[in-house]
Amino acid sequence: MSEHPSGSPNNPQPVSAAWKRIETARHPQRPYPMDFIERIFTDFSEIHGDRAYGDDAAVACGMARLGDDEVLVIGNRKGGSTKERVKRNFGMPHPEGYRKALRCMKIAEKFNRPVISLIDLPGAYPGLGAEERGQAEAIARNIREMARLRVPTISLISGEGGSGGALALAVSDRVLILENALYFVITPESCAAIMWRDAAHKQQAAEAMRISAPEVAALGCVDEIISEPPGGAHTDHPVGAGLVGTALRKHLDELKSMPIDAMIAARQKKFRNIAQCYTES
Repeated sequence: MSEHPSGSPNNPQPVSAAWKRIETARHPQRPYPMDFIERIFTDFSEIHGDRAYGDDAAVACGMARLGDDEVLVIGNRKGGSTKERVKRNFGMPHPEGYRKALRCMKIAEKFNRPVISLIDLPGAYPGLGAEERGQAEAIARNIREMARLRVPTISLISGEGGSGGALALAVSDRVLILENALYFVITPESCAAIMWRDAAHKQQAAEAMRISAPEVAALGCVDEIISEPPGGAHTDHPVGAGLVGTALRKHLDELKSMPIDAMIAARQKKFRNIAQCYTES
C-alpha cells in the first residue's frame, strides 16, 4: 500500500504555494479561451473541419478582428456543463483539431493575417482512436509549420498549457502567459504517479516541476507574464479580458513592424535556445 505523503488521510499535508497556483489555474469559474475571444475580438466567424476526417469540437478557429486588425484566432473549448464537457472532450484536441487549426493557419498566411491562439488544455487526447488517426504526426506537423509561418503569431497560455498538445498551438513569435497559468510537460498528478508511484505526491511534483508562470519565464519558455485581477482571472472576467486584450494589441503592433524574414529567424532562434543548459568542461 502506498504511504500517504503527509502520514495519514486524516492529517493532510498543508497546501503548498505551487499547488495553490494550480488550483487557481483550474478554478471552475476561470475564463476559458472562448470567454476571452468573445470579450476581446469582434466579428468572429468560425471555420469548421479539417478536410480529412471531421470537425473537432474541442478546437475553435475563425477569422476575427482585434481592434482594426483582421486576424485568425484559435482557441480550445472545454465546455461548461457535464454534457458539453463530454462533447468538447474536456478541451483535449484530437488530431483533426490540430489539422483544422493548421488548415486555418495556412488560410491566414495566404491572406496575410496574423495568427493568435489561446490555450487552456492539459494535453492532447491520448486515446486509441486519436493515436490511430495520427495524433503524434498532427502535433509534429503543426510545430514544424508554425515555426515557419510567414505572418506574425502570438500564443497565450490562459490556464493549463500541457505538453505537445499545447506546443502544437504555441510555436509563436510571442508566447504570453497569465499570472496564475501553468506550462508543463506533464500534469503534476501524472508526474507523481510515475516518480513516486502515487498521485498523492502531486504537491511535491508541482514544486519540483517548475511549471508556474514566473518559473517558465525564467527558463525562456514565455515572453511576458500578464497580470490578473486580484485573486485570479475568475474573480473579474471583464478586467481579466481587458488586460489580455491590451497585451495582445501591444505585441501585435510590435510584430507588424518587423520584416517577415527577420521575424521568422527570431522565432526559430528563440525556440532553439529555450531552456538550454551548459556545463563547464
